[in-house]
Amino acid sequence: MDPEIKNDEDAILKEANGLLKDPAKRRLLGNVLTLGGLSLATGIALNHYGSVKEILKAVSRFNDGAQGVIFNPHNLAPTYTEADIKQPFPFNAFYSVDKAPVVDPGSVRLQLSGKIADRRPWDLPQLYALPHTEQITRHICVEGWSAIGRWGGVVFSEFLKRVGADTTCKYVGFKCADGYFTSIDMPTALHSQTLLAFTFDGQLLPAKYGFPMKLRMPTKLGYKNPKHIVEIFVTNVYPGGYWEDLGYNWFGGVELSPPHPDGERGRPCGGGLVPPEAALLRHFALLNATSLFRNGEERVLRRQIDKWCIQ
Repeated sequence: MDPEIKNDEDAILKEANGLLKDPAKRRLLGNVLTLGGLSLATGIALNHYGSVKEILKAVSRFNDGAQGVIFNPHNLAPTYTEADIKQPFPFNAFYSVDKAPVVDPGSVRLQLSGKIADRRPWDLPQLYALPHTEQITRHICVEGWSAIGRWGGVVFSEFLKRVGADTTCKYVGFKCADGYFTSIDMPTALHSQTLLAFTFDGQLLPAKYGFPMKLRMPTKLGYKNPKHIVEIFVTNVYPGGYWEDLGYNWFGGVELSPPHPDGERGRPCGGGLVPPEAALLRHFALLNATSLFRNGEERVLRRQIDKWCIQ
């Protein structure tokens, strides 16, 4: 087993064991982690295969809402040093590396649509002239592995501001040269670590890592980081996504840590600085393991989380 995957597994198990020492929480999990419990919680009868799918969709919708409530745009993903960069960085897509699309740089025109005031297309020289910043962060794959890499580009919120995007909208969507598509919530689009990336490890993005551009978000799981982007749109209509429409959780967030008082940019997951109950809820959401609240009860959840945070 890859040592990094083993490290991730150990960290997750250690934190989960700590959270579940409380007998009341174990009972709660026991009540939740049954199909019958989910049926009661969602109000959907278990009388045919389709009803199971409906329950799972309800769970996923709740998870999206819960992760959106818990997401703090001021918290940062951990950053690392050049010595931590994974070499070679893994390739991952729904096709093999030799099938990665080859895009002609001279033909690139980034299309903009939806709730954006200035929809003029952008060519690569225009994009490369934007203020450039770099980050060394961890890419976390839903398959269970992770790797640290260095990405460079423009802070995405700056780009959205330049083109006059309506940042009161709910969603930002992406269409890609390989047929992939996905969408994210506006708070994540405006997060300070979300980059429209043009470089990887100091070089122009190679085809296998997403040329001509990708959205790099250390706050999201890997499948939420679209590569080979050719169009960006802003909308209030739920856009879904390639994997999301097949059942993956739409929000797809990862654990963040509060800003460190001495200015450190983030710290490893599970820093112990969040209320344990909120951490437990976050684990429920991330693991698709909860559906205690339907839409009407989400207000109760919001109030409870606010109460925990104040305490």
